[in-house]
Amino acid sequence: MPTCPAPVRPLDDAAAAELTTTAAKLLADHSRATSLELLAALPEACARLSDSVRHALRPVDTPDGLFVLRGLHPDDAALGPTPGHWSSVGDAGALWDVVLLLVSSLMGTPIAWEGQQDGRFVHNIVPSPGHESEQTGASSDVLLTPHTEDAFHPGRAHLLLLCCMRNHDHIATTAASIRRTALAPADVEQLERPAVPILPDDAYEEAQRYAGRPAPVPALFDTPEGLTLRFDPAYTPLAEADAEWREAYRRLEDELARVSVAVSLEPGDVLVVDNDIVVHGRVPFTARYDGTDRWLKRASVRVEDRPTRPSAERDEHGYGQTALTAWTASPACSIRR
Repeated sequence: MPTCPAPVRPLDDAAAAELTTTAAKLLADHSRATSLELLAALPEACARLSDSVRHALRPVDTPDGLFVLRGLHPDDAALGPTPGHWSSVGDAGALWDVVLLLVSSLMGTPIAWEGQQDGRFVHNIVPSPGHESEQTGASSDVLLTPHTEDAFHPGRAHLLLLCCMRNHDHIATTAASIRRTALAPADVEQLERPAVPILPDDAYEEAQRYAGRPAPVPALFDTPEGLTLRFDPAYTPLAEADAEWREAYRRLEDELARVSVAVSLEPGDVLVVDNDIVVHGRVPFTARYDGTDRWLKRASVRVEDRPTRPSAERDEHGYGQTALTAWTASPACSIRR
């Protein structure tokens, strides 16, 4: 697997200072990164940012479906130790929560989930004792299987942002674009057919208890710009599909593995992933739980009126999960299920 050939968008010193200064002022004015008043103030703050910042934060615009924004520089000592669980983060790295919210708001509308990390708009991704072998961001010992974020839900993000706080061990995030694959037309045709559902992952305990019947969904969808995908093999009951669909799915997995790249993020890097065309994962590592482990912050962004989702998704129940929008921190009617 190639290492870190991802496109890099440099953020010059002036633009980086503008972002962090704006974030610091928002935090000073509203005291906490999680305050509703701060969330409501994001659009006005973004409107004051310069054209150079806006240019650096333009949408993903290559078939790779991702880029690394580079030029921000967290102070490792000021961050404090890597928390042992997302719930114990408190205000650690709060400035970078706000920076990530500004970046997200320039690209679309930040969303959160009532059923994940207490509805926060910025998640903390850290290895946690007792979760080493799960297929969630809290794992470490196992390969985090490549997947699209929140694939079980019709209101999933269009863009996923991962901001690196700490990565002393150069642990790689993996990524693969469906538009770099060479699938046979017959396989594409098979995978455009809804055969099996995608189930909620272990980060959504309430969704896993939802009583509604899971609906089959397609793995691939064609658009005028090219293929998009909805993919999470760890939570897809493949045994329920017919043999032809399973074989096509296996070839899709093989193709994604063939074109996969490994991106080793540096502190301050923001990996921006188009969640409609790119699967992402993480290589295994051994967590030390000594305050120096890998620490990422994650944000999810919706881009309204983007024609990348089948219309049939509007009828899905989403396992009872509701997306919240940053501007109001209330359920988004268009994606409430």
